[in-house]
Amino acid sequence: MKRHLSIIFFLLAAITSMAEGDSIRHWGATVSIMPGRAFSVDEWQKKWQKGTSNWAADLKITRATLPSDSDAFASNYGYPTLSAGVRWSFNHGITTHKGIEFWGESENALKEVDYDSHMGNILSIYGEFARPLMRSRRWEMDYTIDMGVGWSPYIYNKVDNIDNELIGSHLLIFFGAGVHATYHFAHDWGLRMGVDFYHHSNGAVDRPNKGANIIAPSLGIVYQPYYEASVNEGPKAYFPFESYWYLNFAASVGVRSLIEEWQLTQFYTNPDEENYRTGDFKHYMAYSASADVMYRYARRWASGLGVDVFYGDYDKRVKEISVLRGYDETISPWSLGIAAKHEVFYHQLSLNVSLGFYLYRKMGTWAKEFETPYYERVGLNYSFPKFGGLKIGVNVKAHKTKADLTELLISYPTTFFTKKNRKNHQ
Repeated sequence: MKRHLSIIFFLLAAITSMAEGDSIRHWGATVSIMPGRAFSVDEWQKKWQKGTSNWAADLKITRATLPSDSDAFASNYGYPTLSAGVRWSFNHGITTHKGIEFWGESENALKEVDYDSHMGNILSIYGEFARPLMRSRRWEMDYTIDMGVGWSPYIYNKVDNIDNELIGSHLLIFFGAGVHATYHFAHDWGLRMGVDFYHHSNGAVDRPNKGANIIAPSLGIVYQPYYEASVNEGPKAYFPFESYWYLNFAASVGVRSLIEEWQLTQFYTNPDEENYRTGDFKHYMAYSASADVMYRYARRWASGLGVDVFYGDYDKRVKEISVLRGYDETISPWSLGIAAKHEVFYHQLSLNVSLGFYLYRKMGTWAKEFETPYYERVGLNYSFPKFGGLKIGVNVKAHKTKADLTELLISYPTTFFTKKNRKNHQ
């Protein structure tokens, strides 16, 4: 622990030195510690989740936009900050153990292990958007949204970590959010306190994928040489904006593993079979197309309604498992849904969220048990103004926050106004 903290403070000192030589003084840094707890998302997890304690060390390098920068997007958000962060999560206090009493009809096939499984530590690299809610000479309050990737060297395996249903792959998706208050006790320096939530999972690309959800208070030291200017340079500038309607067309290709194969190998396979409680699962492709009618009523926001069509090449495998389990049912690779959609913009970056309801979906008995009649999609996009606003992004599709697949998305907005206005709104 001492070694990790010394590295963090060395980096913080180096950043401080660089910022002192920056005449613009837009750069800063934060170092934090976060003693946290893992929490269960359903009754099944509560049965086998044992230890819950963890802690994390976090370092962020921050770039601020000031009122003097004349930035329309920044003005609309109250002059937020963007950060690049690294977080070390030390999770060996998070343990799991599945007793024989939890396995129901498969108890004759199960071999309960004589040890507790551990989640393992995770290194995360992420970007953060922090929006101020209040700024005064001494106090600042904000909320943050984090998105990035994580790496876990110690994951589920049936040799010595067989009950770790939380983390099933080395490469992970990282998402976080928090609220914070900062007290500026000296010129350029502040004490930051808050509460953070963060999540690691593999987006259903592999199994298992219960995912880890952590809630943690945070305490940190911030270096903000730009803070005085952000308070004293005057009120937000006004930049006019014209609202407009547009059509958005999108297509995606995704990757997923099957919950049906996880259930089959965990609960309905004999211990003497090779794939009993295996950690190796096949990847299947999934495709989608969408057409949306959107209304951009502010520079930051657009909302609308769309139709989603999904196609999965895994229907034959689902059918095989269904027959194996004694079900005679129709399985279709096609699904159709209608969804409410919302997108939040900051320059070329945007965050899209949607809530949809299936009009048609036939994926079998296990899908009915583990899915819901509705679905969510959340994604991060980057647009290219030179190509008419073409966007490339990464989405996670889920049912009641449980990931269904991860997809690469390409979308194109066809607007109802002139090219001149299109340029102004990118």
